Amino acid sequence: MSEKKYLIHVVIFSAVVLLSAIILSSTWRANASSNQNLTVTGSAVKDIVSDLGVLRGSIVAYAPTAVEAFRILNRQRPILMKYLEANGFPAGEVNQFAITSTAAFRLSETGIPTNIIDGYYYNQRFEIRSKDVNLIQKISLDISSLIEEGVNFYVEAPEYYYTNLADVKIAIQAEAAKDALTRAEKIVEATGRKLGDLISARMGVLQITPKNSNLISDFGINDVSSIEKQITGVVSASFTIK
Repeated sequence: MSEKKYLIHVVIFSAVVLLSAIILSSTWRANASSNQNLTVTGSAVKDIVSDLGVLRGSIVAYAPTAVEAFRILNRQRPILMKYLEANGFPAGEVNQFAITSTAAFRLSETGIPTNIIDGYYYNQRFEIRSKDVNLIQKISLDISSLIEEGVNFYVEAPEYYYTNLADVKIAIQAEAAKDALTRAEKIVEATGRKLGDLISARMGVLQITPKNSNLISDFGINDVSSIEKQITGVVSASFTIK
């Protein structure tokens, strides 16, 4: 009888141990599954065309005396204004900045500036803006020809902007988020699992680059050198896995 009781106790104990192991295993698997998550990065690209062009430049005059340099500058200005008006920019649409002057000091034989004034530089800056970006581009390429008429005009690189950028930013970020969701769904489907809730989402910096460019920066890029651009948005999203 004692052996029989012993065997019964052994069987009961073994059954309890086995059942506990099954419960612990199931609980661990459930917890491990619930703790799993997936992080993916989605992106979206949109082509945009600049709708505002800006061109800046300066008339520069040099002469041994300040009076003469000032007179040379004033002789150049009407020629420049006539050129701009002939190309669609009347005087009222040309932004003129204050005239500035700088003394040019003679250099010593060793290249160190002395206190002897050799002459004076006078310059005046101008700016034009237009929604016709192609016109801005054309003028930026042609305006240096004024040198043939005695105008020393130093043109800066034109800048091109897209004025509806705020709306595009919102749309491109939404598209990038959708792309992240699609990527996550395809990944979990391939493993036989299901996608759970969104845990977190982080928007990356926007990259506005020339069209078909591969430029990228951790701080974002805002290209103003090209008329045709592309804007790229990136979103990093984390989901639970069922």
